[in-house]
Amino acid sequence: MHRILSRQTVSISELKKNPAAVIEASGGEAVAILVHNKPSAYLVPASTYEGMLDQIEDAELAAIIRNRKTERTVKVKLDEL
Repeated sequence: MHRILSRQTVSISELKKNPAAVIEASGGEAVAILVHNKPSAYLVPASTYEGMLDQIEDAELAAIIRNRKTERTVKVKLDEL
């Protein structure tokens, strides 16, 4: 059994016939693309993808911040920069 991580699915054949209709019917949500009834890919709207990239970047920055919290700090005056 393959886990499907979206509420909507479409066969690759249906996607080939009318990709614009699949995107429009998605309502802004991801659509699982099925090949032989198994998920092969996910079609994600551009705005959702951009949001995912922002979240990944935020998580990476948070990890950098956590790692740097233990580093020794150096106080400087703005005039010295």
